[in-house]
Amino acid sequence: MNSISAAQASDLMINWDIASTTAAKLAPAGPRFTASEVAQEVQALRAAAAAAVDHVHRIAGLEAAKDLGTDPAETLVVDRATWSKANTQSFRELLGPALKVALDEKPELGREGSSAQVFGSSFAGAELGAVLAFLSANVLGQFDPFGQNRLILVAPNIVEITRELNVVPEDFRLWVCLHEQTHRVQFAAAPWLADHLRSKITELSSSTMGMASGLGERLGEIISGVREGRGLIEVIQTPKDRETMSHLTAVMSLLEGHANVIMDGVDSSIVPSVKTIRRRFEARGKTRTPLENFIRKLLQLDAKAAQYRDGQKFVGYIVDAVGMDSFNTIWESPKHLPTEQELHHPQEWIERMGLV
Repeated sequence: MNSISAAQASDLMINWDIASTTAAKLAPAGPRFTASEVAQEVQALRAAAAAAVDHVHRIAGLEAAKDLGTDPAETLVVDRATWSKANTQSFRELLGPALKVALDEKPELGREGSSAQVFGSSFAGAELGAVLAFLSANVLGQFDPFGQNRLILVAPNIVEITRELNVVPEDFRLWVCLHEQTHRVQFAAAPWLADHLRSKITELSSSTMGMASGLGERLGEIISGVREGRGLIEVIQTPKDRETMSHLTAVMSLLEGHANVIMDGVDSSIVPSVKTIRRRFEARGKTRTPLENFIRKLLQLDAKAAQYRDGQKFVGYIVDAVGMDSFNTIWESPKHLPTEQELHHPQEWIERMGLV
């Protein structure tokens, strides 16, 4: 089994077809559209994505933003099932190296055609599909830097939130696209960033998978950890894993916070109802059901919400202190990325970069 490739390990350990079909079946039903309404929404979202580019260029001050993604065809507008399928492809690539580590430790699990392999891969596929089904109803859009560098917008969710918040559709579309197009610009401005993140994610997931054989003995610890508010991955990490997770937390907080700063850099001349959108969108989290809150806690989705806030404070502080041009040196090298300590103490990053 040592000669098996990461791609082969990924296919042996997780049934990706089951993951896609499970996600499609379990995803909550979204708003109902006529064929003409679908065409109109797709066209409107692609137009909003293209229109967002100039605003990102102006606010972010990054030349990488110039004309990037202005072709409407570069934006993929999807339903929930298609979003899930696109993400199974991303997961397949990202998890391959880690699953190879798991098979190297327990090769009997990957004996193709054995009951352990068939049952295990089917169960893993169904489990992943259930997670994707929940996420597919909550994601408005994303930029995928690990695959085809696509901007993906989930039309049913954008329409559903627009109606739920009772906001102007044109304004909300542009507001969402400003955030997502900023992610596209970030990876264009830092062409090394996707490989850097991929290597760190592989490092962390490989270590986690390598410990998978001991999960049974640690079940009690894991359950207690989740009850205490820690996610599954956090509970089973080694000190080295925590160091890697700390780095990833800082980087993801930077990316999300920077996108929020750019998104909130627009005023009423660009998005007339922007203040209303911000207020109602931020208040939306208070209406979640107990089940939603439990799933979010298990998947650590509230940690992601904290990343938006922490990263936005970090970026805002630095831009106010030294200006956007000086802040943009952050995209020049992995060494310029903030640590988690600096994320909460941005003056330390300013001093380390010699920008005082």
